[in-house]
Amino acid sequence: MPLPHPLPEPIVELVAQRFRVIGEPMRIRILDRLRDGEATVAELTEHLATSQQNVSKHLGVLHQAGILSRRKDGTSTLYAIADESVLALCEQVCGGLQRQFSDLAELVGGALR
Repeated sequence: MPLPHPLPEPIVELVAQRFRVIGEPMRIRILDRLRDGEATVAELTEHLATSQQNVSKHLGVLHQAGILSRRKDGTSTLYAIADESVLALCEQVCGGLQRQFSDLAELVGGALR
């Protein structure tokens, strides 16, 4: 379904909120790790070489926003990506950056010839 144009203000606010949620480097690192599958706080803490409190704080924000799901497994809580659209968004951003870097390298290479 196409988005209305111009975007109504409530939609603008919701989109901006989603960007604020994922626009934190540690949260992007968490999402990148979770592309490989679900993980516990302890696994994420070790993988990201940061504190348990830091990981838990960011997991809470991502979970509250509906981006992550969580489930209990015994005494552990496993987190997984619930909203795959954030991965598609990351792919699009990375693709855009690759094109920008490629264009810049071409410009710089041409200037040096």
